[in-house]
Amino acid sequence: MAERRSKPRVGEERWRTALTAIEPNKILVRGYPLDEMMGRLTFGESIYLLLVGELPSPAMGRMVEAMLVSFIDHGPTPPSTLAARNVATTGATLRGCVSAGVLGFGRFFGGDIQATMEMLDNGLAQVRSGIPVKDAANATLQQYRERGELPPGFGHRYHTRDPRAARLFQMAVELELDGGHVAFIRAMEMELHRGPSKEEKQAPVNIDGAIAAVCGDLGIKAEIADGLFMISRIPGIVGHALEEKERHEPLRRIDPEDFVYDGPGQRRLPETRRG
Repeated sequence: MAERRSKPRVGEERWRTALTAIEPNKILVRGYPLDEMMGRLTFGESIYLLLVGELPSPAMGRMVEAMLVSFIDHGPTPPSTLAARNVATTGATLRGCVSAGVLGFGRFFGGDIQATMEMLDNGLAQVRSGIPVKDAANATLQQYRERGELPPGFGHRYHTRDPRAARLFQMAVELELDGGHVAFIRAMEMELHRGPSKEEKQAPVNIDGAIAAVCGDLGIKAEIADGLFMISRIPGIVGHALEEKERHEPLRRIDPEDFVYDGPGQRRLPETRRG
């Protein structure tokens, strides 16, 4: 059996981490005492600190919180939700169900954020070279039209106006955080809706596109934006796995279209919870 070593040999290089320091009676996250963060930073601000390395401004913290809320759940039909529910029917543990849900993220589900950010960065490079925004947006769209595709960050199975994307753009303007990425994707949306097909005219900026644009303007890297998506969707996956165990028989065949919502009807947030 190989010897287990907790300390490096003399002269051996230690590996490094800049995330969290653990000492007797002390936990530092990016240098800040974790116990001081508790009750003073929101979950979104703390996630930003951990992933980016510095505290966000209050406005940026609000945007990160809004992004985390925007992805929290989207009903029973997304692949990650169905994966978690199907595993739950077997009697698997909650952590097994959640793991299955997280493994349900892939190129065609949850992968559009990075692709959209790359598209917007390429479009803005054209703008910086002197091409008007409208022309650069049209040129970007034409690349996808030639392939018979919608650009990433556009279109939705249910929505012709994604309410989550609309709210994020509204908040970006109100908090003065909108910049070139938001402006470019909005320009693309206007040009897309002038397009020849019904599909293009009804294709909104979806939540992936909105988060890609907002994260681009906040200077958040694409990989971190993908991480925010995964973090924010986990509560919904947990909720669906628990509901499956509590409300349904084991080993049932789940039809993603054959369900009925029986929760509360639409209601208003209390005035004290409205921004």
